[in-house]
Amino acid sequence: MSPSGRSDSSAVIRLRRLFLIVAVLLVVGIVIGVSRFDLGDTIDELTLPLRHDDIIRQQAAEKGVPADLIAAVIYEESKFEDQTSTAGARGLMQITPDTADTIENLSGGETFVYEDLADPELNIRYGTFYLAYLLDKYGGDVVAALAAYNAGEGNADEWGGAGMKIDDIEFPETYDYVQDVLDRRDQYRQKYGDELGL
Repeated sequence: MSPSGRSDSSAVIRLRRLFLIVAVLLVVGIVIGVSRFDLGDTIDELTLPLRHDDIIRQQAAEKGVPADLIAAVIYEESKFEDQTSTAGARGLMQITPDTADTIENLSGGETFVYEDLADPELNIRYGTFYLAYLLDKYGGDVVAALAAYNAGEGNADEWGGAGMKIDDIEFPETYDYVQDVLDRRDQYRQKYGDELGL
């Protein structure tokens, strides 16, 4: 074999070794990266997100509404994403202008501006105030309070008010809403008990 043939063969061998070393380093880097990356937390964030837990804890303590219930309502209303519905409901807890007016009247507020409902702190404060009002109105009955939050107090009253059972709810959408919030409440309690101060 000629000297140039041997050097070509050596170059190929060196290139293969270099490629192998780079590939091994890349695999080791990926393994280290994955081991430091908590896949469970990422899945939770996608399937059961929790944001603004400091505001939720504060409002829960101030208004006497369980933090896991607040988180579950936010999830069901907006999945923790600020948005405006076609009915004009705003923010994380999807508060309609009519409900905002009711909350303002009940709370004695006078400086409310609808655009402020996009602010997470104000939205959670208003939504939690309304949940506390409904829980108080229905004697702590969570099913009745959630039915009223979704379908209005008039409908909740017709379905039995404080004595209502989930099967008394006549609107399929509201039935599903109440059931989903109750299920999510349990999930938030289990997954985020510490974050929610439970």
